[in-house]
Amino acid sequence: MKPQAPLQAFLAFAVLLLCSLTIACGASGSYSPAPVVSLQSTANPLVANLNVASPCGGLATVQFGPDTNYGRSTPSYSVLPMAANFTPVPQTSILVAGMKASTTYHMQVQVQCAANLLASPDLTFTTGPLPAINFPPLAVSRPSPSTTSPENPGIESIDVISLDTPAFFTDRDANPIWYYDVGQGNYPFTFKLLPNGNVALSITRTNLPSILREVDLAGNTIQEMDVDALGQKMQAAGFDFIPQAYHHDLLPLANGHIIVLTNFTKSFTDLPGYPGTTAVLGDGLIDLDQNWNPVWAWNSFDYLDVNRHLFGLPDWTHSNALIYSATDGNLLLSMRHQSWILKIDYNNGAGSGNLNWKLGYQGDFSLAQGDDPSLWFSFQHFPSIVSQDGSQTTLTIWDNGDYRPLDTTGDVCSVVFGTGTYCYSRATVFQIDESTMVANLIWDDLPGFFGDWGGSINQLGNGNVEFDINDPYPLPDGNATSEVQEVTQTSTPQIVWKMDIITPNFAYRAYRVPSLYPGVAWQY
Repeated sequence: MKPQAPLQAFLAFAVLLLCSLTIACGASGSYSPAPVVSLQSTANPLVANLNVASPCGGLATVQFGPDTNYGRSTPSYSVLPMAANFTPVPQTSILVAGMKASTTYHMQVQVQCAANLLASPDLTFTTGPLPAINFPPLAVSRPSPSTTSPENPGIESIDVISLDTPAFFTDRDANPIWYYDVGQGNYPFTFKLLPNGNVALSITRTNLPSILREVDLAGNTIQEMDVDALGQKMQAAGFDFIPQAYHHDLLPLANGHIIVLTNFTKSFTDLPGYPGTTAVLGDGLIDLDQNWNPVWAWNSFDYLDVNRHLFGLPDWTHSNALIYSATDGNLLLSMRHQSWILKIDYNNGAGSGNLNWKLGYQGDFSLAQGDDPSLWFSFQHFPSIVSQDGSQTTLTIWDNGDYRPLDTTGDVCSVVFGTGTYCYSRATVFQIDESTMVANLIWDDLPGFFGDWGGSINQLGNGNVEFDINDPYPLPDGNATSEVQEVTQTSTPQIVWKMDIITPNFAYRAYRVPSLYPGVAWQY
């Protein structure tokens, strides 16, 4: 389809409005004017730019899909009314994303103006082909589809940390429906959808400082800041550490702030077992306001004992995930090399940074199942909050299982196959009670592999659990270096949906989100 030029769209709108005022336009009877739209392609071949002019002020939504049943939608965007004297007003521009490559889609704009719902004629837009960049091979299967617990709606966010790999989302049949090319020699360490509809990415770059970047759905840069520039801001503001890299996670907040996970070194002399000077690598959290200026920070060296190191030094803490606790405005931090999840007094930016508690073996909670340390998670990834009710919080946690303690004497599992008790990985659901300081392992699933790093987990809206087991041993089906499973949360879990990510690509994270837009859920 040839996109309609903005001027042509305005002239067409003027004709429609004139027809509505004269009540006739070549036919008898009244005429209800329709929104006037024009479509253009963008730099992203999977994303369309739709401009809408409306005869009345209201809220415009784009419905789109492979046919005129549509099926997907954007959020609602404000539109201004066109003046009766045809005086131009700014048209509303809507980026339409969530389409697979080289496919024709139907679109319709609906504008809700008070009690009136106006609809545009049906339009078509054909997406372009995927670019010649490193999209990993994917394979989806549905081993045990359930009629009582069918697969959960939504799309997949897939974070493969191989050089030259884009950040991308797929539908549940493994078709890429959005991507962002991070550049040759780079990879997206993590990326997340923002409350404003844009995407934030932490990008690791070859021979350059890591960079934080916000882009819109078309891939246009809104703002960016490399870690050196952040370090200058930290120094000018008087904080007590200078970050060396963005790593592992970022946390968008509803108020427009982003909390970034960074690391940096601090030198120690003659630590036990480490004579001389050791540059210990620790973690720092930095709260960035809407303009990406640091307004709050947390330094791991201020709150933890550097002599507790489960993986040795210098990589002391190796945090990998951040969660916001909505009930009290505090933060949960997954610290892999401590095998702990910490609750930090953030208090919506006014907190002291003190530790409220440490969850995990040798932490502050007892285990409802007794003192068997092997039931705790070990070297975990990606805790996520399922629910919060008073003092009780339910968490899903991906338990990698590295160096899992087997007993209270210090014996641990082996990460070397064929040596000792081999480690295993689990999907787990814990319920913790902060009033009694008891943690209860209420569900787990052992998929039969050991994934020594990476991974993610969420409880889905239908009650199923989805997890990504990364770098599994033995390889599932012989060629998947990551496998994502949606399973029933039952005593004998059934695999409802499965995605294999084919060698040599490793999915640091892969998990389901409702859609590409805040507040919008897609069924397919």
